[in-house]
Amino acid sequence: MYFIYGILTNILFLVSPLVFILRIFKKKEDINRFQEKYCIYSIKNFQKTIWFHAVSVGELMSIIPIINKLEKNKKVKKIIVTSSTTSSAKIFKKQKFKKTIHKFFPLDTNYLTKKFIDIWKPEIAIFVDSEIWPNMIKNLKKNQIPIILLNARFTKSSFKKWMLLKSFARKIFSKITLALPQNLESKKYLKILGTKKIIFVGNLKYYGDKILLNKTDKKLLKQFEKFKVWCAGSTHNSEEILISKLHIELKKSVPKFLTIIIPRHTNRSDKIINDLEELNLKVETHSSRKKISNNTDIYLVDTFGETSNFYNLSNISFMGGSIVNHGGQNPLEAARLGNYIINGPNISNFKEIYDYLKKNKISYTTSNISKMRNIVLSKMNKKLSFTKRRKIFDNGNTILKKNINIIEKFIQ
Repeated sequence: MYFIYGILTNILFLVSPLVFILRIFKKKEDINRFQEKYCIYSIKNFQKTIWFHAVSVGELMSIIPIINKLEKNKKVKKIIVTSSTTSSAKIFKKQKFKKTIHKFFPLDTNYLTKKFIDIWKPEIAIFVDSEIWPNMIKNLKKNQIPIILLNARFTKSSFKKWMLLKSFARKIFSKITLALPQNLESKKYLKILGTKKIIFVGNLKYYGDKILLNKTDKKLLKQFEKFKVWCAGSTHNSEEILISKLHIELKKSVPKFLTIIIPRHTNRSDKIINDLEELNLKVETHSSRKKISNNTDIYLVDTFGETSNFYNLSNISFMGGSIVNHGGQNPLEAARLGNYIINGPNISNFKEIYDYLKKNKISYTTSNISKMRNIVLSKMNKKLSFTKRRKIFDNGNTILKKNINIIEKFIQ
């Protein structure tokens, strides 16, 4: 099967220039950096590195606390973080790391993965969430480089897909040195797929720093004082329309009402604005930095890395990816910052987290506009209790420490 996979990845390599050109036009690739996916770099590396691969924004955000800790470790000379999306690269750019650099993950051909390992000389390779790349894992194993699957997550759906290629899957997963699953379901699947060493420590996404606002943020957020606000975070295509229809209903009861929408993918901003203006709603974008007028309905956050500022403003938030068939998005950041959560029924990606929130009466599941309206009106003036927030923070701190202790044992 490795032979067939090799042929398929080589075909992809041959057609990839056309794919990248198309993606550049769609603003899904960085025209100045896409060549990194061919292992073409403007700098050279002469020392061993600690390597993390986090496919996109959520995965990257979950490892930032670990990187901050490792940067203080004198044994660690250099850290490289790879990802696959331009949005994650923008988030990384906002971090103030001293030892850590970012590159895009290479195409998973045998040649390019060997070249990547030769250039960056990873002492340890840490893949975040469900990132499994057969050629990279094979060549890391050949070079006797430890492979950790950090905060590993496998849904029933992804497990079934791997089981269609059971023999091939076992060859790949047996090469993983250590898996740290984020939930018990993933632990079960990893064992069946052939991972030999598994330690369950919990979900890294429970962790979160306390948020300090700078002067610019405070000045902006002061403008929201004249409104009653709530947030809709990590929204996907069509969910903004549902939220806007809900906004219209809420405004009948609360005239000075403002809905803050934070889309999962900001490159959809123009389409979102068009959709909402068709509903006769007044939309203001965060990137415009304009003063918010009294008749503004929707404040669209079309920038990266600022969601916490807006969750700080609100007491209740809708979490996207849960009305559409996506599997939900992580609600913990909003909850840590004092928000009750409304979500749709499609939350399979974060089932254990939503079970925890529901058990503690923090989240409410519905896709009915009338029910959502009632929940927002009942919770909009009440911050989530300190006790409930503290439980999430304490859980996150414990999980973070356990993960760091395990990783540091592999650093020479």
